[in-house]
Amino acid sequence: MRFRETSIADAWLVGVERLEDFRGFFARTWCEHEFEQKGPGRRIAMVQASISYNRRAGTLRGMHYAASPSREAKLVRCTAGAIHDVILDLRPDSPTFMQHQAFELSQANRDALFIPPGCAHGFQTLADDTEVLYQMTDFFEPSLARGVRWDDPAFGIRWPQAERTIHERDAGYPDFDTGITGELRGLRGPAAAA
Repeated sequence: MRFRETSIADAWLVGVERLEDFRGFFARTWCEHEFEQKGPGRRIAMVQASISYNRRAGTLRGMHYAASPSREAKLVRCTAGAIHDVILDLRPDSPTFMQHQAFELSQANRDALFIPPGCAHGFQTLADDTEVLYQMTDFFEPSLARGVRWDDPAFGIRWPQAERTIHERDAGYPDFDTGITGELRGLRGPAAAA
């Protein structure tokens, strides 16, 4: 696996190293030891995995995060189609607080994005029939599920598709209030395994 730092503190773009031959290729997509040695520098255990299937290009999901005491980090990969993937740092103790960065994750490039706890995440599909795989370091707890609005002017995120399909919950988050970041204090760094 190849680990590339992003402009967001503690977030990593993770690429595969292909072992190719006449049949195609084989590549590792997850290794706890490699993450500890080459990437974020801590042992990271994934405890849940989910997929998101999206019928239409332009589908926008996000911007979601888990509030404390969750220590949920995510490894997100597009397994079919392509997405414009965005990470937004909401950790008040982070040197990249309120900054965001976007990546294209696709079936073709097979890159994944490691999203540390305290960062919001969202994506917009660039193709019909797009599927996204999530691996998470903490169990989903509905009472800790939070979000910020995808088009909040406080963040200035640019989305590539003008036509959007978006859930009313994601469209209805209020304007950003820095008071919410109190629940994200102390979440600097990747989630360590228990």
